[in-house]
Amino acid sequence: MRIRLIPAALVVAWIFLLPVAGFSKSDPKQEEITYRYLETFANVLSILQENYVEEIEAKDAIEGAINGLLLSLDPHSAYLKPENYREFRDETDGSFTGIGIRITLEDGVITVISPIADTPADKAGIKAHDKILKIDGVPTKGKTPFDAVKIMRGPKGTEVTLSIFRDGWETSRDFTLRRSEIPLVSVKSMLLKPGFGYLRIANFQRNTTNELKQHLDDLQESSPLQGIILDLRNNPGGLLDQAVSVSDLFLEQGLIVYTRGRNKDQDLTFEAKATNTLGRFPLVLLVNEGTASASEIVAGAVQDHRRGVIVGTKTFGKGSVQSIIPLNDGAGLKMTTAHYYTPLGRSIQVTGITPDVTVKVQNDGSTETVKTNSSRTTREADLENHFSPQGDGSPEAGQTDALSAEASQRLSSDNQLQAAFDILTSLALYASYDTESGVPLSN
Repeated sequence: MRIRLIPAALVVAWIFLLPVAGFSKSDPKQEEITYRYLETFANVLSILQENYVEEIEAKDAIEGAINGLLLSLDPHSAYLKPENYREFRDETDGSFTGIGIRITLEDGVITVISPIADTPADKAGIKAHDKILKIDGVPTKGKTPFDAVKIMRGPKGTEVTLSIFRDGWETSRDFTLRRSEIPLVSVKSMLLKPGFGYLRIANFQRNTTNELKQHLDDLQESSPLQGIILDLRNNPGGLLDQAVSVSDLFLEQGLIVYTRGRNKDQDLTFEAKATNTLGRFPLVLLVNEGTASASEIVAGAVQDHRRGVIVGTKTFGKGSVQSIIPLNDGAGLKMTTAHYYTPLGRSIQVTGITPDVTVKVQNDGSTETVKTNSSRTTREADLENHFSPQGDGSPEAGQTDALSAEASQRLSSDNQLQAAFDILTSLALYASYDTESGVPLSN
């Protein structure tokens, strides 16, 4: 067998046509180690190219080596081929065709971060932390998240089958989903009842803060706001600057988040500015196990500043920052560059944000009720010869306070939202009274 070895001096130029980065002139030992192992890699590749049972393309082999390197570091760093890089940018700017799911690598298994709201994955009942074992019968073991995404996406109207395993299940279950256009609408809103608004942020895109402000303006025009529910459930995150600017809308001053990295230029501090702050109305944030990354920054900032009440279940726990570095050939390098911390110095990595009020989802979607005796409770209206209601019977007060039909339906089918609404109305009632005299404040 003829083996050709490559001289060390040619290794780096042969692989990347770039100088070795990351080591200074003052660290010759590390530089020597780097060159030595790059030479080993080049020689292994050369041997494989000449002697492996099938022909090996240098490009594919090197890309595989880069992926292996990044996967050995953490589940969020990745090499993005040109087509993957374009898709990544589309996800923060426009829309794509697929099933609406955000995934990561957890303990070597493709794992759901969260389904995107109102998408095929969300409607099918796929949840955060679900393990995707197979896609169309093909095992996902050894695949990167971008490999899995590429398989799950496809023409609109076609189907894909995911084999899912969830904690508590004895075996995996198959979910067959029909691909559709996934519009990345960042913000939705509705008026639950006069004065009480509901806003949902599905992900943090380039225009999320502006969209949120527009929705708040629209709600204010309908009815002066007395309180807001901000729903961050199943929000997988997105752009850090948008999480900061959304937090700034609700905070008058102080830290929002800070980051710490290996290099000093990754140590950033973000503070709230009073000029950006909205009104000081009561605020309730809804979170769950699908609330991750940028959305956890918002929840952490609100909680540490005691600006609002966090309701729901513990969040996902992704406390690292990824930077995207464009490469010369149109590819991109997604690399973890820092960890972020809440204003009080908490890292949410793995641990997540624990809500102030824990409310688990009811299996049937109904609000949890207190069990009573099976016999019907007697009320005043059941008594013989009871007094009729007094007054002129004007319905105006009741109409003013009435829930919209859409709100009634949402609250009856979403016990977490119902709990958040109960807390919000209580906070608003408390805020409308002078805390010393107990006298109602004028509007």
